[in-house]
Amino acid sequence: MGKIISFANQKGGVGKTTSCVNIAASLGLLGYKVLIIDLDPQGNTTSGVGIAKKALKGSTKELLTGEKKASEIVIETAYQNLSVIPTNTALAGAEFDLFDFDESEFCMKNALAEIKDNYDYILVDCPPSLGMLTVNSFAASDGVIVPMQCEFYALEGLSQLMITINRIKRLYNPELSVSGILITMYNNRLLLSMQVISELKKHYEDKIFETKISRNVKLTEAPGFGRPAYYHDKNSKGAKEYLEVAKELVTRI
Repeated sequence: MGKIISFANQKGGVGKTTSCVNIAASLGLLGYKVLIIDLDPQGNTTSGVGIAKKALKGSTKELLTGEKKASEIVIETAYQNLSVIPTNTALAGAEFDLFDFDESEFCMKNALAEIKDNYDYILVDCPPSLGMLTVNSFAASDGVIVPMQCEFYALEGLSQLMITINRIKRLYNPELSVSGILITMYNNRLLLSMQVISELKKHYEDKIFETKISRNVKLTEAPGFGRPAYYHDKNSKGAKEYLEVAKELVTRI
């Protein structure tokens, strides 16, 4: 049975989509069958794996509203063992549509039941908010990965996110847990980075991924070509780091 993992942080620009795409691609390289679900109306995950948003015949919106089955909108990417349920800006309206459904928090969980066993891992790129789309993802997930930068505002946001995760766990999904906190855009020469990590370890030491993701130009370039970093430059530091994170994830969940 496939494990469903949400990538979430209500703060934008922390490397959430980059982490979701590259960990998914890395898991595929390791031989696991992986599905990415793009749950962010910006659709950066969709374009990041080379799928044109304008040509979609189905998207995450139709998945959540029940207009189409999951199996009808899965697209195989050009990358090893990696498929995607894509999205576009139409998803933004779906967040309000969900309130019209009974047990609206479980729309995603119910929609994925049909295909969950077809994959080893299903990774969900959540929007940078804690609204109904993210609640749906949490209610369906086994775990949450939290990408975060080494800055003090990120620590404040993490506290709020943990409160939300615990609330969803209590109300809708007792199996939900934090799979890991992933440090992104890391610079070990900055004192601030050391200070933030030290503070994190006081409260979440067992949750922090051992591998940290450094600032790397190849990670920035790759989405522009519709490629995960490994397929853009497999020898880049970012590609190697994400591969190590994927290996660590397998041992965590």
